[in-house]
Amino acid sequence: MSEEIIQHLDAIDVTMGGGSNLLNVVLALVMFGVALGIKPATFIDIIRNPKSIITGIVCQLVLLPALTLVLIMCLGNFISPMIALGMILVASCPGGNISNFITSLSRGNTELSVSLTAFNTAACVFTTPLNFSFWGGLYLKFAEKRMVLPELDIPFWEIFKSIVILLGIPLVLGILCAQYLPKITAKIKKPFQYFSIAVFIVMVIAIFAGNFDAFMKCIKYIFLVVLIHNLLALGIGFGTSTALKLPYKDRRTITIETGIQNSGLGLILLLNPAIFPDSGAWANNGGMLVITAWWGVWHIISGLTLAYAWKIRGRKEANEE
Repeated sequence: MSEEIIQHLDAIDVTMGGGSNLLNVVLALVMFGVALGIKPATFIDIIRNPKSIITGIVCQLVLLPALTLVLIMCLGNFISPMIALGMILVASCPGGNISNFITSLSRGNTELSVSLTAFNTAACVFTTPLNFSFWGGLYLKFAEKRMVLPELDIPFWEIFKSIVILLGIPLVLGILCAQYLPKITAKIKKPFQYFSIAVFIVMVIAIFAGNFDAFMKCIKYIFLVVLIHNLLALGIGFGTSTALKLPYKDRRTITIETGIQNSGLGLILLLNPAIFPDSGAWANNGGMLVITAWWGVWHIISGLTLAYAWKIRGRKEANEE
């Protein structure tokens, strides 16, 4: 990728108009919907079935951001520092909000998926800012040896505060609702989850529609980067769980949980001027924005494709039996 193309990508301005606050509300609703399916007893599964749970957690919270940094180093000058930091931000986010749905489609272990979603979503209040700060800081030290970088301050505390408000509060409210209002929760859980996810997808489509020309100019450059990164994430989940000889249903689940990222959270963080100011060193962070936004589309495509392939395979195996 030439220097001219890199500068063009980083200069892209992804606009939301007045929709950024609406996106915040939608993500909070999505997290509340996810939390409706989480009961305190869900976390007990981590103790009862430690091998699969711990494998999924390590893949999501440790191996994905670590190997993302390795991938970035391998890509070298093909990507800009902002694209690299966007990849690290995506890898630092918790699993995506549709992972449970895709797991059920792929005939994976839905209970394991819910447990991993519960843990990683609850932990992301700390793990997302920590991983982005740690691995992003390592990358900047590595990149400084090869190029001149603007002075970038990784905003740990601002990310932490935003996630507490956006995810922490809805998560706690959803868990409390599931615990103390079980009858109401049983009635609204499925409709609310489907509705909130549908609205979120519409919001992502709206972002692309509002920035269509900008994305079309850069899609051929970011498509391959996101494709490789997503394949890496899926490979981490499947390869690690296979190496540990986990049940095949658990392998499918861990693969999906690692390959489906909550890039919507990454977008919201990037569009928050208190975290990434519109002026100064973070002004030209278009590379981060387009990578994160395209991840939000691509992981749905790859996840559904994988789920369909596994579903067809499951039918063939059933017929052969």
